[in-house]
Amino acid sequence: MRNRVEWRDGTVAEIRQIAEDVRQIAFAVDGPVPRFDPGSHSNFKVQIESTAANRAYTVVPAAPGQIAIAVKLHPQSRGGSRFMWGLGVGEKIRLTLPENRFELSWRAAHYLLLAGGIGITPIYGMAQALVARGASVRVVYGARSRGLMAFAQELQSLLGDRLVLNDNSLGDHVDLAAEFAALPADAECYLCGPIGMLEAAKAAWTASGRPVSRLRYEVFGDSGLFAEKAFSVDVVNRGITVDVRSDQTLLDALIGAGVEMIHDCRRGECGLCAVQVLETQGQIDHRDVFFSPEEKSEGGKMCACVSRLTEGHARIDVGYRG
Repeated sequence: MRNRVEWRDGTVAEIRQIAEDVRQIAFAVDGPVPRFDPGSHSNFKVQIESTAANRAYTVVPAAPGQIAIAVKLHPQSRGGSRFMWGLGVGEKIRLTLPENRFELSWRAAHYLLLAGGIGITPIYGMAQALVARGASVRVVYGARSRGLMAFAQELQSLLGDRLVLNDNSLGDHVDLAAEFAALPADAECYLCGPIGMLEAAKAAWTASGRPVSRLRYEVFGDSGLFAEKAFSVDVVNRGITVDVRSDQTLLDALIGAGVEMIHDCRRGECGLCAVQVLETQGQIDHRDVFFSPEEKSEGGKMCACVSRLTEGHARIDVGYRG
């Protein structure tokens, strides 16, 4: 299902702790739930400091009539994961039917699925769907420790020796160059993980000489190369200074200050919320997948929904926005 937004009422049906910092939450949904493909997302209406907001989560395989998600409690949560972790069985919430922006092609002779941390959420559903179709698939899944690997046991039962678990605390890390070199010519790779993993994979894929179209990826928007710190921006065409907390996005801070912003995905994919950076005293921590590496290195724009300054201050222009 693509580009369709249909809101429904949901009720928390089950909550399971599936990793040290991940909870799986299943919602019973009012009305029929159409079949959806792995990689799909649902939006949820959450309350953050008494303010309504929308948050998107990847849906994972669930019982008929239900929508389930796996939520990592981020130490610098912007409020979404804290809200979801605060839900109890029987509580009500508004959510959308799933729609997909990270689709399997179903055309490849072999699939390599790479996951880092909570990036396992779309990969888990993809692995189940591919195995059900008898496809050739290998999954490589890494996290900071074994206790942080959600769905690891389920994947082990599903895949056997086609699953590789990399426990970073033991020094195990994916060898991207070796993984790509071992792929047949018509293979495809699907990746979801932190921005550092994505950038390394894109570089290794390019070096391997493989077609760009056969590397597909998604990145979670709270993933950057630097720890989140507070910073501030002068909005030159509004004549105001806006402070951005460490647990807040630039987009939310601008909207909270009364700056009208156009936005959609809130995952750094669409570029609608991009602002011009006129000058900065801090480095930009680009967390989007919209701008090219060249555009990011120029430092002239940033996606306000996910990217931020490492610290310090910047002057920005929000363009035509009123």
